[in-house]
Amino acid sequence: MTVAVFFGSTFIAFGPAISLFLFTIARDPLRVIFLIAGAFFWLVSLLLSSLVWFITVQVSNKNSATQQRGLLIFGVVLSVLLQETFRYGYYRLLKKANEGLLALSQEDTMPISMRQLAYVSGLGFGFMSGAFSVVNILSDSLGPGTVGIHGDPQHYFISSAFMTLAIILLHMFWGVVFFEACERQRWWALGAVVISHLIVSCLTFVNPHYQGSLIPTYIILSIMAAWAYLCAGGSLRNLKLCLTCKDKDFLLANHRPR
Repeated sequence: MTVAVFFGSTFIAFGPAISLFLFTIARDPLRVIFLIAGAFFWLVSLLLSSLVWFITVQVSNKNSATQQRGLLIFGVVLSVLLQETFRYGYYRLLKKANEGLLALSQEDTMPISMRQLAYVSGLGFGFMSGAFSVVNILSDSLGPGTVGIHGDPQHYFISSAFMTLAIILLHMFWGVVFFEACERQRWWALGAVVISHLIVSCLTFVNPHYQGSLIPTYIILSIMAAWAYLCAGGSLRNLKLCLTCKDKDFLLANHRPR
């Protein structure tokens, strides 16, 4: 049973993201490099926030439960702000890198567009965030022991997997909206990304009441998915043509010889 829980939770958490990577990124070495770089930027932001949180815990009163919970909330908020700061720093770096690639390229167009970079970097952020969120949980799912045997919630692993899936996809959508906001200088959109990120992160404090965290998170995920779709140039007409298989350009693109 523990092996089934492990593989089920793993496929739920990382299945869609791995599929996106294999079908849209893996064949392009440039995209793979930018994805790894995005994951590295997220890792550095986590390192800095962990360092600050560790120092504050050491100098605080460890016997005060209220103070320790306050420091935990502080750590979450600080981590979110640092992640978004590093996302902006990565955007600035990619902007410069893209200009350099254009200068070296013999073509008049950039080898990779900013919208593609937003998607790839967002997925890189999501992969690393998801890995650090759920890797210890997946390790515990292999046993020994059974969750809920003493009356505790039995949906711990499955709920954690669905939350990790949401976080990975949200990072991808946040990346698209964030980069588009930077390109068009829509600072209110940047604020919306940061606030939604803070809300999703703080929703985890209501656990183990998982319905209180998962339902609002997936509502935010749906809103950000629609927003990212519009930022990427999508429209209701394009969506309808795609779903009804009437988009000739899309069909031709998928039948071109490789």
